[in-house]
Amino acid sequence: MATTQPPDPEAVATENLTLVQAVRDGLRDEMELDDDVVLLGEDIGKNGGVFRATEGLYDEFGEDRVIDTPLAESGIVGTAIGMAAYGLKPVPEIQFMGFIYPAFDQIVSHAARLRTRSRGRFTCPMVVRAPYGGGIRAPEHHSESTEAFFAHNPGLKVVMPSSPYDTKGLLISAIRDPDPVIFLEPKLIYRAFREPVPDEPYEVPIGEAAVRREGEDISVFTWGAMVRQTLEAADDLEGEIDVEVVDLRTVSPLDRDAIVESFKKTGRAAVVHEAPRTGGLGGEITSILQEEALLYQEAPVERITGFDTPFPLYALEDYYLPEPARITEGIRDAVDF
Repeated sequence: MATTQPPDPEAVATENLTLVQAVRDGLRDEMELDDDVVLLGEDIGKNGGVFRATEGLYDEFGEDRVIDTPLAESGIVGTAIGMAAYGLKPVPEIQFMGFIYPAFDQIVSHAARLRTRSRGRFTCPMVVRAPYGGGIRAPEHHSESTEAFFAHNPGLKVVMPSSPYDTKGLLISAIRDPDPVIFLEPKLIYRAFREPVPDEPYEVPIGEAAVRREGEDISVFTWGAMVRQTLEAADDLEGEIDVEVVDLRTVSPLDRDAIVESFKKTGRAAVVHEAPRTGGLGGEITSILQEEALLYQEAPVERITGFDTPFPLYALEDYYLPEPARITEGIRDAVDF
């Protein structure tokens, strides 16, 4: 098995992968290492999935381990819970996050509670994969970003990577975790860029944030597809405002120590997420700062988010999603207070 810490990419064989290729690479590595890992979902077998995240795995591992299912999200996740309770490590795929709601009861009423309900007799080592978020001009129910629904529920971990390297390492950690993980993949950047990803299995720890850019004037907390947008805004402000960008990577559990440590250094903060503003995780992060670092605060925390509306179609997507110009404006507001 791989070590807990990620290997040095410069010291091992690597391949330049996109984020969706890193998903496939992580799945394949764990399926090779552990016969208990099985995949199930709509069109994931012969077709390789709607985004081709499982392409080739059906031919390599067979129909007993890469299982095409009916279009029935509650049934997919419910079946996976039974598999997990009796020793397998299922990885069910939901084609789009907006289709996950029929399975919501199975996830929060059963998967999240199985350990406590059985007093530890059963666990639920299951990873629910789903592409999330907007920006690809998709139809209704294809662009949701409702991670707060799941982060609110004890018993679930919620992972939202922003790069190919982290995606593979976090996915492997999620598959090896004894409890259920919701693994949300930012489809906007599935094929947006490549980076070196080690060929061998490795883990990126769940629950640890990463500082993507050091800065002294303001801390900006974000995750998933918004990390690249935030870094672009930070670059646009170079020479004017020194922006620290913190990629949370996991939104449940949040890395409270990393959040507080960065804020104590800068005294100002903004949170960027594409989910609607009300009830979004920006409010929880703000509360952490109020509770643990109030005396360091120099300005109100800015929330740069999606709007409290259903996700719009097509032409209005660009107005809904936080993009570098809007992020830049919010950062300036926090610094100029």
